[in-house]
Amino acid sequence: MADLASESVGSSDAGGQPRAARSDTRARIQEVALDLFAEQGYDTTSLREIADRLGVTKAALYYHFKSKEEIVASTVDDFLSEIDELVAWAGEQPRTAETRQEVVRRYSRIVTRRFPSMRFFQQNPAGMHKSGLGERFQQRMRSLQGVLCEEDASPERRIKSLLAIVSMHVGAATLLNEGLELTPEAAQQSALNVALDLIDLDDA
Repeated sequence: MADLASESVGSSDAGGQPRAARSDTRARIQEVALDLFAEQGYDTTSLREIADRLGVTKAALYYHFKSKEEIVASTVDDFLSEIDELVAWAGEQPRTAETRQEVVRRYSRIVTRRFPSMRFFQQNPAGMHKSGLGERFQQRMRSLQGVLCEEDASPERRIKSLLAIVSMHVGAATLLNEGLELTPEAAQQSALNVALDLIDLDDA
């Protein structure tokens, strides 16, 4: 089996692990783990099974993550960091229809990248709440909604802004689960189109 800790490319971080390799390896572990959690359940999936799916030793996996909880927490942290960066960017832009549209497009790309994370959140709401990760995610959703509408926006406008965000969370998954002949990209584009319609707020 391969040793994840031995992968090497690019410059090294303070611990001697190449930065690019470490980042790629973490993402690979997260993706495989979330796939397994979705397939057979979080509680019944072991670190050994994750390592086997990756084709590495358990010790190599342990080098990066000591537990399933660490894998989930790191996934959430990465997701939230991307949202924070988007909100910060939006805060520096004029509050125009064009900015709202670009925020939605950028968030759609984040959701597309983080689709396994979204699926895990939807399937494990109790675990998310118990760990406190769910509340952190809800805080980011409120921040994101805040850049899509003004503080004094009407209730209808606030609802539309929230629905625009939610539509990207569930739209693509719903279409794919219906067994339609759509690629994930096409399903996500459909969800994005709905979100863009919802934030066309000139008439709200």
